[in-house]
Amino acid sequence: MSNPYGVNSRASGSRSRRLDRPNIMLICVDQMRGDALSVAGHPVVKTPHLDELAGQGTRFSRAYSATPTCVPARVGLFTGQSHERHGRTGYRDGIPFTDAHPVTMQGVLREHGYQTQAIGKMHVFPERSRCGFDDVRLHDGFLHFGRRFGGRNLTANDDYLTWLRRQPGMDAHADYFDDGLGCNSMVAFPWNRDEYLHPTNWVVHETLDWLQRRDPTVPFFNYVSFHRPHAPFNPPQWAWDQYYNGPRLEPPRGEWVQDFEEFRRDNYHQTVLGRLDPESHHRTTSGYYGLISHIDVQLNRLFEGLADLELLEDTMIIFVSDHGDMMGDHDMYRKSVGYEGSAHVPMIVRAAPRFSSGAPTGAVVDSVTELRDIMPTVLDAAGVTIPETVDGISLMPFVSGNAPSDWSRDIHGEHTHFGQSLHWVTDGRRKYLWASGRGIEQFFDLEQDPRELENLINEPSRQAEIDHWRQRLINYLDGREEGYVADGRLITGRPAQTERSDISALVS
Repeated sequence: MSNPYGVNSRASGSRSRRLDRPNIMLICVDQMRGDALSVAGHPVVKTPHLDELAGQGTRFSRAYSATPTCVPARVGLFTGQSHERHGRTGYRDGIPFTDAHPVTMQGVLREHGYQTQAIGKMHVFPERSRCGFDDVRLHDGFLHFGRRFGGRNLTANDDYLTWLRRQPGMDAHADYFDDGLGCNSMVAFPWNRDEYLHPTNWVVHETLDWLQRRDPTVPFFNYVSFHRPHAPFNPPQWAWDQYYNGPRLEPPRGEWVQDFEEFRRDNYHQTVLGRLDPESHHRTTSGYYGLISHIDVQLNRLFEGLADLELLEDTMIIFVSDHGDMMGDHDMYRKSVGYEGSAHVPMIVRAAPRFSSGAPTGAVVDSVTELRDIMPTVLDAAGVTIPETVDGISLMPFVSGNAPSDWSRDIHGEHTHFGQSLHWVTDGRRKYLWASGRGIEQFFDLEQDPRELENLINEPSRQAEIDHWRQRLINYLDGREEGYVADGRLITGRPAQTERSDISALVS
């Protein structure tokens, strides 16, 4: 089929105006594991174009999402704040974003002369909130809250759906959900429409179209946000075949998973803890990995478009995910937990070549980083003062090759899940986890055991080290309104909440 978009990604003939500050493109995918890159050594996934991007810049191999679900993770991404400050400690829709989080990365850039545009997934409330962007072209995916509460018009909140219904062969009833695959289901099969109609292709098409229509007299900040590889797991046929016809990998399973046995639900298509039969699991991973490969080739289309528009040398590119997916590790699926499959995310930063002569290429940084670090990194690259509301740390010293030799850091992560609050502290090499409901404790040596198979919490030789990490968590939680700490000890059984009380009060 010929190109149905009617948009030529090539430049119209006039050379782009040179500016004194870099353009910045932040690419965010949804639910991509940190290990799901071939450059990171994954035994199955192939991501040649992301590998190339990593070879042109810096890959942060120990990047994390401290609150690993869509809503709170994006709050941290947009505000540069830890969850201790922004107050979103679980998944909850319906909280007005701007009221709760008025200072954002895109808003600050806009105030300092950048044209700011978001394309794809936002997952904020109200759905059409711009959150500091000049404009948003929106596709949030299924978005239960938008479909089922308040009688809101779906097409008013989904630009992709409006576009889809206007395409040849589609009608007024065409929907994202026509094939019946659920947005949290492990059921998977190939995309059943022409590939150009896929939401992943739409995000790239809209981005290339906007790049041609932008104001060339000012630098841009472009947030390119893919709903995938989040379910539904329905990549194009070629991407499905690449993995379904390939090797079948057995996921790691630690014996410690029995600590959460009460939540087990085997062979349930929306399970968060449960084992799928081998064929269903293979179909799930084939769909998931296929979506990643589909994004990878569409990113190549995007990068070529930047080059055609003579923007590639002037544009800083950041690639990150909001959180991962357990994908059967330890019989868990989806996210919300502090284990590596869920909380570890990919993070690549390629500085704009025209503004970064001498910057290292192909560098790998194994210091721990987090989504809150994206905002200060972007503002630093743009030459904009970082607001005092920001908790993250600029990564530009690493990107420019001037990283401090004494960098030392750990992060605290948490999320409500399994009917309790799950907490973890890690420096990327060790990880201590605590579940508030029954006080379950776990300790992993990620250097020796990156798949988190052996819980060392009762290992006699590690007790001094474990006490040290337990105290780190106590220091983070001391004084919290939930009462997780009293008399210097962790307190089990305290009621968990998805957001701080002052944030919750914003819901009418």
